Amino acid sequence: MSDDDRDESRKVGLWVVFSSVAVLLLGVLGFAVVRTMKGPAAPVAQTAAAATSATDPADVLVEYTTTTAALATVYFESGSAALLPDAEPAMADTVKALAADPGKRVLLSGYHDSTGDPVMNAELAKQRAKAVRAALLVGGIPLEQVLLRKPESTTGTGTEREARRVEIRLVDAQ
Repeated sequence: MSDDDRDESRKVGLWVVFSSVAVLLLGVLGFAVVRTMKGPAAPVAQTAAAATSATDPADVLVEYTTTTAALATVYFESGSAALLPDAEPAMADTVKALAADPGKRVLLSGYHDSTGDPVMNAELAKQRAKAVRAALLVGGIPLEQVLLRKPESTTGTGTEREARRVEIRLVDAQ
């Protein structure tokens, strides 16, 4: 084997090792991102998980236009759909408001910012709205009175916290 052949073999070998390491690192990074997106489950969300089934027809996202002001706003940590302890008053206020006006429905609107992967952001906004819905179901609101609005991107004019929110509105039952 000539020196040129050995050099070529070393180059190919190094390329194979480098490619393998790169693929391994991308896999680990992808796994870490997925784990971060899930976040820890809050106790309310865990309790409420049993209140909905995996084949829940209420997971249908609706297009709904409303000018009604938000009754409450629930904020989330970055990359997480877990309810924070400060969400409890918003849940209680919503349950009380719906009890006072049973002819209404609850409309949950999940928001996300415009940075990053839009598909992942929309899914995270949807999961946040579903976490709020689960907490409301535990609070006694019937599933048929809760609507999930299609996730929306914020305009980028608010704070980062404002982008990680679910707005709760009471709307007329249609």
